[in-house]
Amino acid sequence: MTWKDRLGRIARGQPGHVARGEPDSAELTCQELVELVTDYLEGALSSDDRHRFEAHLDGCGGCRAYLEQMRGTILAVGGVAGADLDPAMSERLMDAFRDWRSRRDV
Repeated sequence: MTWKDRLGRIARGQPGHVARGEPDSAELTCQELVELVTDYLEGALSSDDRHRFEAHLDGCGGCRAYLEQMRGTILAVGGVAGADLDPAMSERLMDAFRDWRSRRDV
């Protein structure tokens, strides 16, 4: 089940987990937080999702560090426009992203 499916189930008052033996909890996992970090930074999460996100951060030093790394990365490269990149570098970045996506979706 994807995090979007899980959040949708929670919003409808259904358990966030459907596998037997898993906790019935609205808490986010570290993986779910990673998937939501962009929406969080852009202010695109619902109030409930933002609260769950921040509750996870309160108890997870690793995810707090990840969030700060993402903020630092955005500050460092946020001003780089696509036109500023060498076409070969742009293609290398796109290849790396495609490779990451294909491994993640397996």
